[in-house]
Amino acid sequence: MNKKSWIIVILVGVLCTLIGFGGSYILFDLNKGDYDKVKKELAELKEAKEDYEKIEIPILANGEEGVVYLKEEKTISANDLYNELKEQYALNTLLNMVDKKILEEKYVDYLSEAEASANETIKELQASYGDDLESAIQYYTGYQSVEAYKNYIYINYLQNLAIMDYAKAELKEKDIKKYYDEEIVGDIKVNHILITAKVTDDMTAEEKKEAENEAKEKINAIITELKNTNKEDVKAAFASLARENSNDESTKDNGGSLGFINKNTLSSSYDELVSAAYNLKDGEYSTSVITTELGYHVILREETKEKASLEDVEDSIKETLASKYLEENPTIQVKALQELRKEYGFTITDKDIKTEYNRYLEKLLK
Repeated sequence: MNKKSWIIVILVGVLCTLIGFGGSYILFDLNKGDYDKVKKELAELKEAKEDYEKIEIPILANGEEGVVYLKEEKTISANDLYNELKEQYALNTLLNMVDKKILEEKYVDYLSEAEASANETIKELQASYGDDLESAIQYYTGYQSVEAYKNYIYINYLQNLAIMDYAKAELKEKDIKKYYDEEIVGDIKVNHILITAKVTDDMTAEEKKEAENEAKEKINAIITELKNTNKEDVKAAFASLARENSNDESTKDNGGSLGFINKNTLSSSYDELVSAAYNLKDGEYSTSVITTELGYHVILREETKEKASLEDVEDSIKETLASKYLEENPTIQVKALQELRKEYGFTITDKDIKTEYNRYLEKLLK
């Protein structure tokens, strides 16, 4: 680059700096001679615009320049400030910047989802904290602004995508096949009758126990009635008993039908019921009381569908196994991002930050 080009670069840097502090004050401290000189240089700038746009402008800074002065003497230099900030914040800031750049390139199709997730989180927090949102974020997270915390959520969303992809890549085909063979089942059609104990808060412990016993007796009486029913009439009898006795208002009028369900179709409140249903054969009903947090049940399994092919459920299995893998191996989260950075040629040239990064990884991987 020739001398004139360097002059242009420096002038542009100076001009941009001055504009950054407020364009209306640019000429405040310039005398007439300085003004004419700058005007002349600006004219040269305009003429050299095409050349300037091709120039790679280096960052030129004098680290010994004062950032803070006391009694007109330099107290804190740019280098002093940089070293202090580097020691306290550099690594975290650097990793966020690097990860954001990498992840936005790798997961370009998911950026709108990440942005929506961040916006939704901030919206929920805004509803909870109102005008105190920024203070709450500062207190609970250490981030100094709403925007900074939002950016963290955005990056974290993309990081989780990378971590999950890494975990999935670690899975073995034999483990996926094993899970398919042992855990994947066909949908089953189930009906149930629910009896709940008529318990109120103002009851004594003895009264509550009595109410529970009454509910159990009622469900056992229903089971006895089903046992006394001809096999070919069980389905109709079950539907009739559900309409007459079930405390599940959403299903009783439909004979207690829960429709076709699978292991994860219903909420965890039904876990015992679903487990019991899969131990029955089509046309069978439970001959002992099934107890859930909802109350006491008797169930009838009507029909079974063929289970889905491995190809159809493979992605779902990988999600499940990868989540379990991450729970059992928390260091995978660190390794995933470490490997992703390596993949993109991540290199730290600052000796101090590089040392800190290695210590950071070592500590987390332990």
